[in-house]
Amino acid sequence: MIKLFIFDMVGVLVRNFDVLPRIASLLGLTQESLIQSIRDDFMPLMEGTLSGREFWTRFSQKSGIALPEQGNLLIDLYSPSLDGDTGNLIRRLKGYCPVVCGTNTMREHYDYHLEKGDYRVFDSVYASHLMGVAKPKSAFYQWILDREKVRPEEAVFADDLLENIETARSLGIHSFLYTEADAFEDDLARSGLVYS
Repeated sequence: MIKLFIFDMVGVLVRNFDVLPRIASLLGLTQESLIQSIRDDFMPLMEGTLSGREFWTRFSQKSGIALPEQGNLLIDLYSPSLDGDTGNLIRRLKGYCPVVCGTNTMREHYDYHLEKGDYRVFDSVYASHLMGVAKPKSAFYQWILDREKVRPEEAVFADDLLENIETARSLGIHSFLYTEADAFEDDLARSGLVYS
């Protein structure tokens, strides 16, 4: 019996979130060179061990590109939207069992969505920067399972990134690559796990 749904936030409920192309353009870089410059520091940012300010200081040191002292391009250029169909799906699923958010995020994005009330659709929110661990590390999923008091086989996980799905599956969590609400509902129906 399914007792918990875990939904990713960005790429599932949140759309139009990718600021990296705009940052690269603003800084006169290719997206590939920008990613190369920030790759090593992105996980510490998501796990809350590196602040936004420290993240950009390190970027400047590596790239030689000076940035304004105030501001954070990851939030200054962030203008996401919510997918209404996914929000409606989450509300319907809450009639079946709890639905929580399991998200890799940084403090600035978390605060943005918190202020806008975007997390209200969920019963609880598990944010990587507050947990100190991020997907696809198995400890991320175990943290949620432990706090929700469910076994892996009692949980369904939806995420837009295959590596996150693969780790969750390896733990025994029923996991689905999320593209849109209708496709996810079709996946659930085919799985026979829940739902009518």
